[in-house]
Amino acid sequence: MNDPRAEIKGILGEELVSLRQRIIENHIRAGQRASGKTISSLRVDVKDNQGILFGRQAFGVLETGRKPGKVPKGFYQIILQWAKDKGIQVENPKSFAYFVSRKIAREGTELHRQGGRADIYSPEVEKTIQEIMNRAFAIFKDDVTHINLNSNEDA
Repeated sequence: MNDPRAEIKGILGEELVSLRQRIIENHIRAGQRASGKTISSLRVDVKDNQGILFGRQAFGVLETGRKPGKVPKGFYQIILQWAKDKGIQVENPKSFAYFVSRKIAREGTELHRQGGRADIYSPEVEKTIQEIMNRAFAIFKDDVTHINLNSNEDA
């Protein structure tokens, strides 16, 4: 008989790796990829009966955008690098980055101003939770059926 804990750990690993891949595909399909840092930050960690998909701190803005407000020191340099990574060419890159960073600080990103989106990771997380529950239930259902069959043999 298989060890249900090992099977559950395997299911968690498989489903989280699949979740990671679907999120990456959605992120790229949405045209959000620039440097690849967000993609490379996504990693799966499975221990015993728990699994976690880690991502960098900025991961949440993939669906919400960045709200207006305080920005990190040197934010325009981040925007300058983003523009370079996206292949955006302008006459004066430093001025462009400065004005874009100011606009984001004042108004938030365009995604935020448009109300965000819910198709990068939210539905994928829900699908993954459901799939893990279905697959885990199937293991325990088989175990219960096996126990019931064995207990009926003694009757």
